[in-house]
Amino acid sequence: MPSPAQIIQLSPGEGPVFSAVGDVYRILATGDQTGGSYVLSEARVPPGGGPPPHIHHREDEAFFVLEGEMTFQLGDQKVVGRPGTFIQGPRGVPHAFKNEGAAPARMLILVTPPGFENFMAEIGQPLPSFNSPPAPVTPADVQKLLAVAPKYGIEILPPPH
Repeated sequence: MPSPAQIIQLSPGEGPVFSAVGDVYRILATGDQTGGSYVLSEARVPPGGGPPPHIHHREDEAFFVLEGEMTFQLGDQKVVGRPGTFIQGPRGVPHAFKNEGAAPARMLILVTPPGFENFMAEIGQPLPSFNSPPAPVTPADVQKLLAVAPKYGIEILPPPH
């Protein structure tokens, strides 16, 4: 049984930070802190960044663009998200996002139910701060992602042609 939700207060830049697939993620609220309801993270995606296409089989994922521009692929639908854009990606729908712009993009990512924060901690490299540059993606990182994703109900898809 999950523990009760807690009051959460983070100052700018606080919270665990990870570099994963070339992007930077700051965990704002974990499943343990939200009584098992959700996980909320902030992502900084450099130009050209974004995860490979994938499917979440266990959770829904929502995105709110804060800065920059993100291109989202949700099933057959392509959406360009500018600041203020909200996107809901239901579980089971193949999706990806990519920063096709020239400036870094920043967004909030809400995942429900939680667990994604554990995936991020397992595949990501801890960083000292949200302003740290992302770690370069290595072949070992890709192999780790492919090996760990199924444990969390995430299916990594081949890149589009």
